[in-house]
Formats: sequence, structure tokens, C-alpha cells
Amino acid sequence: MADLPRMNDRQFHHAKRLIRRLCANYDGGSCLPLDDGDNCPCPQFITPVLICKYFRAAVLPADRELYAAVMEGKPVKNCCICGVPLYSRSNAAKYCPPCARRERRRRDAARKRNRPGTSANRGLESPAPQAFQTEETKQDKDLSLEG
Repeated sequence: MADLPRMNDRQFHHAKRLIRRLCANYDGGSCLPLDDGDNCPCPQFITPVLICKYFRAAVLPADRELYAAVMEGKPVKNCCICGVPLYSRSNAAKYCPPCARRERRRRDAARKRNRPGTSANRGLESPAPQAFQTEETKQDKDLSLEG
């Protein structure tokens, strides 16, 4: 048990809320897999050491910030914008979820602003009116350019 990760009081309080809300094995204070007719208390609910495999595998990853703080042995990144510890499932993640949404919107707006064929005042300039010009209008334009 010495090599298992340990939570501080604040993390343990937050983990208890996660257990009550998300753990499929938690039933009113007792642990269903350990229940053999007698009420057996949930071991993860009474100790700050991560002893429940189900809690580590299924419940704790639901809160990425808590997971990153508790599993310090694993490589943890920090958000590039706000610096919050970040547990990511991929090695390409750079932002925490709230900052990722903001950064995505900022990049989308910049991309749309710099898209070729758009005007800041009128929107997309359509080449369609030029394709339907008659011979008379083309000649009129050519004469106006010459004179």
C-alpha cells in the first residue's frame, strides 16, 4: 500500500463526491462487489489511498484535474494558457477543456477572417454575376474602359 497514490484532504473530499455521483459500485455507503449479504462499506470512501481499481480506472478519469493532481507519477502537462494541471489521453493536447474551447473559437474566427474571397464589408464575393454577362454588357464595359 506504500506505492499507491495518496490524496490530501481536499482531493479526498472531492473524490467522495465523485464516488457518490459516478461510481456504479457505490450503493448508499456500501460496495456492491464486496457485498456478500452483509453491508460492506466502500473502501475507497473511507480511505484517502487509491485502493479501489474500479475507482482508479472508471471514476477518477472523469475529473481530469483531480486525476492529474492525484496521479503525480504519470506524466502531467500544464495548460498553455492558464497553467492548470492537465491529464490528456493524447500527447497532442495543449489546453484544458475550457481554454481549448476558447482557443478553438479564436482560431476559427482568425481563419474565417483571413479566408480568400471574402470581404470585410460584403461577405463572400461571388463570381456568378460575371459568368452570366451578355455580349452587349461586355462590349459596353470594353468601350467604357477605352474611352
